[in-house]
Amino acid sequence: MPRHLERDLERLRKEILEVGSLVEEAIDKVIKALMERRPEIARDVIDGDEAIDAKEVDVEEHCLKILALHQPVAIDLRFIVAVMKVNNDLERMGDLAANIAERAVYLAAHDAIRLPDTFQDMAATVRTMVRQSLDALVNMDVKLARGVLRRDDEVDAANREMFEALQQLMHDDPASIERAVQALSSSRNLERTADLATNVAEDVIFMIDGEVIRHSRRGLTEH
Repeated sequence: MPRHLERDLERLRKEILEVGSLVEEAIDKVIKALMERRPEIARDVIDGDEAIDAKEVDVEEHCLKILALHQPVAIDLRFIVAVMKVNNDLERMGDLAANIAERAVYLAAHDAIRLPDTFQDMAATVRTMVRQSLDALVNMDVKLARGVLRRDDEVDAANREMFEALQQLMHDDPASIERAVQALSSSRNLERTADLATNVAEDVIFMIDGEVIRHSRRGLTEH
């Protein structure tokens, strides 16, 4: 590999990790804000979304520059394509964290409603999926990436439980409807974050093995 290409790829690795670190911090903060009813933390997440957006633009520009200057092939090309996809997914995770933060601010300003115990478990699973998808990217770890895919079903099931529990709450206590809707929106955004972490894991598998598994479940059963 030419020295200049190697240098630029290493810089790109560091940049995508910086985006991932910001996103992981935002998710950690917004879960804390939601669970502990801490609106000041939620506002930090909202304010920090612009930094994630700016980093996302920097990474995209760097990817395009490498493609234009070096015309990489094989695994180097797959790495750049994967980084471009991961970069976009991370930016969307940041947006979802900001959306949850807005709900957290609202919920903290109103009387608390009881959430199912599965909600906290779901939040912890989503946080783990995001962290492990990034670890898989850093360490080129296909096994870890496939583990992220398997966790997605857990989050989907927890989100369905949230919907059923909050639907029952709204039926039993109409005064809670707006708060329940805000909580349900938070759950849905967490579930979408898990989907994006799954996308990252799929991109890692593509980068390393050249295998496209998006829109299928083959990646869970093979190997």
